[in-house]
Amino acid sequence: MRAIGPPLAFVYDRCASRSRRQLGMRLAGCRHYADRRGWALAGHWYDLGDDALSAHRPQLAALLSAMRAEAEHREVMCLIHTWERLAADATHRRLLQQRVIEAGGWTVTTFDESDRPIQSPVWIRGTQ
Repeated sequence: MRAIGPPLAFVYDRCASRSRRQLGMRLAGCRHYADRRGWALAGHWYDLGDDALSAHRPQLAALLSAMRAEAEHREVMCLIHTWERLAADATHRRLLQQRVIEAGGWTVTTFDESDRPIQSPVWIRGTQ
């Protein structure tokens, strides 16, 4: 059973280039986005260099492990700047999103996009 309270955001990014300037700006944007919504931050995970381009993402795997542990206690999400921060290829991105779902969370971007399932309204007899 999950406790009531603000969701816990796990910030993820990747950067294959030597320059880390844009990475820093994207991470700061994620922190600001979470702060504006009152979400708690679990931390930042980012894959660099070849790991940022490969199917094997050590930092994403670490994020998912931490997310699984927290998902038992509260609402969790993977916060990214844009969908491309997971993967440029749509099929690969959907596979990575599925891994987040399997860890008990959902993915959200700083552009208000999310793969969170829509909560269906609960119909109570006599209130229709």
